[in-house]
Amino acid sequence: MDDVSIYDIDLEQTPANHTPLSPLSFIRRTAAVYPDLASVIHGKRRYTWSETYARCRQLGSALSKYGVKAGDTVAVMASNTPEMYECAFGPAMIGAVVNALNVRLDADIIAFSLNHAETNVLITDTEFSSTMKAAIEKSGREILVIDINDSEYSGDGELLGEMDYEAFIATGDPEMEWSLPDDEWRAISLNFTSGTTGDPKGVVYHHRGAYLNAVCNVLGWNMTHHPVYLWTLPMFHCNGWCFPWTIAAMAGTNVCLRSVNAGSIFAAIDKHKVTHFCGAPIILNFVINATDEERCSFDHNIDIMTAAAPPPASTLAKIQEQGFNVTHAYGLTETYGPAVMCAWKSEWNDEPIEKQAYLKSRQGVNYHMLEELTVMDPETMQRVPADGETMGEVMFKGNIVMKGYLKNAKTTSESLAGGWLHSGDLGVIQPDGYIQLKDRSKDIIISGGENISSIEVESTLYMHPGVSAAAVVAKPDDKWGETPCAFLEMKPGKTSTAEEIIAFCRDNLAHYKCPRTVVFAELPKTSTGKIQKFKLRDLAREM
Repeated sequence: MDDVSIYDIDLEQTPANHTPLSPLSFIRRTAAVYPDLASVIHGKRRYTWSETYARCRQLGSALSKYGVKAGDTVAVMASNTPEMYECAFGPAMIGAVVNALNVRLDADIIAFSLNHAETNVLITDTEFSSTMKAAIEKSGREILVIDINDSEYSGDGELLGEMDYEAFIATGDPEMEWSLPDDEWRAISLNFTSGTTGDPKGVVYHHRGAYLNAVCNVLGWNMTHHPVYLWTLPMFHCNGWCFPWTIAAMAGTNVCLRSVNAGSIFAAIDKHKVTHFCGAPIILNFVINATDEERCSFDHNIDIMTAAAPPPASTLAKIQEQGFNVTHAYGLTETYGPAVMCAWKSEWNDEPIEKQAYLKSRQGVNYHMLEELTVMDPETMQRVPADGETMGEVMFKGNIVMKGYLKNAKTTSESLAGGWLHSGDLGVIQPDGYIQLKDRSKDIIISGGENISSIEVESTLYMHPGVSAAAVVAKPDDKWGETPCAFLEMKPGKTSTAEEIIAFCRDNLAHYKCPRTVVFAELPKTSTGKIQKFKLRDLAREM
C-alpha cells in the first residue's frame, strides 16, 4: 500500500463524475438551450436546432429499425446539404460509423471503399447517381440505398434506392432515446485517404478525438457563440474538419452551399451575414478574383481558415486587403483535419502587410489539444534544430491522432512507430518554434484541397502504349494551389501531344487527378536509373 496515494482511496470513477467524451453531447445541449435558433439553412429550407436534433434522432432510429447496429458502417455520398450534416450525428447515436465519401472519386475506388468498410447502408445524392450506380454494381454488396433528392439540385440524377431520405427518416422516432458511447475510444467515423487500393488507408476517428478537435477549432479561431458558418469546405473532407460538431457546440448556423463559387459565397455573406468559412487556397482565389457584379460590401468581421497547399504570401496579402482575416492551418486526414495553426501574435500587426502574409503562410504550432508537434530525423527520431534550415519529417502526438487505418495493421504500425504519427511531410522548425513545410516526401500533390498520389497518375501514364518513362510532380497554380505536371519520355518512334495524353488520363482516372501540364523530355536520372524528381519539381516551379 506504500505506493497508493491518499488521493486514490475511496475516490473512484463513477457515472456521476466521469462521462466518455463525444461530440454528440454538443447537439443535445444546444437543442435544449437554443431550440429555436437557426441550425441549418439550405436554399429555401431552414431548420432550428430542435428540428435538426429531432431529424438526427430520426435518422439514427430509422437505421436501427433497418438493423444497423454499433460498429456497422453507413456510407454517405453527398454535397453540403442538411442530410450530410445530419449524418455527422445520426449514425453515431446508435454506435454506427459514418463514412463520408469523396464525391470526386471514380466508381472503382468507391466500390473498393464500400467493400473495405463492409458498408451496410449507403445514403447517396442523385447528382452522383451515375458513379454510385457503377460503384454499387462493382462492389457486389447487398446494400440498402437511400437517395437524397435535393431540391437545390437542378440535374437529372437517377433514383437508385428503395426510398428517398425524407421517407426513410420518417420511419424513425424523433424522440429516440440514445446514449453516449460506453467508451470514448469507440469509432465515430471513417475517412479514406487518397491513394490506390493496393494499400488501403481508411482512417478511423474516435469519439474523444472528434470532441477535442471540435473544441480546438473554437479555441484556435477565437470563435464566439452563434457563428454563421458557410460550408465552402466539403463536409466529406475529414468530416468537414470536425466543424459539424464545432458549430453544434457553438449553437451556430450552418449555411449550406451546393455550388461553391465567388457569386454564391458573396451572396451568402450578403444574405446571411456569414462570419466564418474554410477551404483550400482555391476558395481564397474565388474571393480575390470575384467580379464587381459578384461582390457585396460588408461591415462585419469574416474569418477564413485555409489549409492544404500553403497559400502564396501574395494571395494572403490580397485577401487581407479586401477585409477578410485569414488563419492558416495544417493537418492530415490522420489528425482529424487541422491540427496545426499559425497562431497570430499581436505584435505582428505592426509589420508591413507583405511580412504579415509571409508569417501567415507558415504552418505554425500545435492545436491546443494536440499534445506535441515537432520535426524529426525519421531515422534517428531526434528533433532537428530550430534553425529554419534543417529539414526533417513533421510528426504529431496526442488525442487528435487517429485510431489507425482500418484493417491495415502493417501501415498503422509504421505510421505510429516510435510513439509518433509520421506525416510523410518534410519541414523545418523556425527559430520562433513555428514549423514550415518544405516538401512532401511521398510526392503527394494537393490540388483544390484534394490529395493526389503521383504514383497513381504515373501508373496510368505507363499504361499509354507510347510512354517509356513518366514522372509526375506538383506544379504551383494560382487557382488550385497545385496541379499535376507530367514529364514523359516516349518510346522510340512514338510521338504524342499533351492534349492526347491528358485525354488518355481522363479516360482512366478521376478527372481532377489528371495532369494539367505535359512536358516531353528526357528525364533526369541517377546512375542507378532512379528519376530525380527534385529536379523536375524545380522545372515545374519555373514554368
